[in-house]
Amino acid sequence: MKLRIVSIGRDRSGLFEAGVREYAGRLERYCHLELLELAEARKEQGIDQAIVDEGQRILDRLRPGECCVALDERGKPFTSEQLANWLGKQRDAGRDACFCVGGANGLSDAVKRRAELTLSLSALTLPHRLARLVLAEQLYRAFTILRGEPYHRA
Repeated sequence: MKLRIVSIGRDRSGLFEAGVREYAGRLERYCHLELLELAEARKEQGIDQAIVDEGQRILDRLRPGECCVALDERGKPFTSEQLANWLGKQRDAGRDACFCVGGANGLSDAVKRRAELTLSLSALTLPHRLARLVLAEQLYRAFTILRGEPYHRA
């Protein structure tokens, strides 16, 4: 199975990137993972246009047949077990998945419409760089659940 995390912006603080790379390395045992960071839109465009432009950049990177998952705090809340179950179904169906993480202003409506699943990692609003780290950890956790490994303790 191939997974991709497509996100807007870079971790300029350095707080989260090491964690993302750690979980990306762990995930390589279970799937092929690609991390793709796209540039933030220029601020002088205004927030609304920036969201549209960033959304188009994400849409341009989606592949045919790939299951698009939009991350949004208003999305469907999954437990770790539910995420593992969903991921296992995609894997068993031979589908790849692309998880889309918007920038500081969120995801465009166009990306949300394209998504087969809108997923909430938390009812809280998370900084987009932190959301990327939480997502990477939860994907790793999901695969360990599917394999019956001891990482996840309910």
